[in-house]
Amino acid sequence: MDHTDDNNVGAIPAIKALLTRFLRITTTDGRVFIGTFAGTDKPLNIILINAEEYRLSEPGVGRFVGQVIFPWKIVVKVEAQVDRGRRQHADNELYIW
Repeated sequence: MDHTDDNNVGAIPAIKALLTRFLRITTTDGRVFIGTFAGTDKPLNIILINAEEYRLSEPGVGRFVGQVIFPWKIVVKVEAQVDRGRRQHADNELYIW
């Protein structure tokens, strides 16, 4: 018996399409990270490389943090920078900035 969820059929190609793209991740504690999407680990935490951290309380002030791994419980929003010709669908929960 196959337990594949039909809603997740396109998830793997969608994730692969984001590899090496810039992501902007907002966390529950008011920080924003911008970096290159390097993939996920087994529990599906998001991995960014060459990332910079910004605090919403200190606009314009950032610092380089390198590699960061985000557990989903602290992620408020994930945004992907995409080409203007390749818009993401709203149901992907990925946004354009």
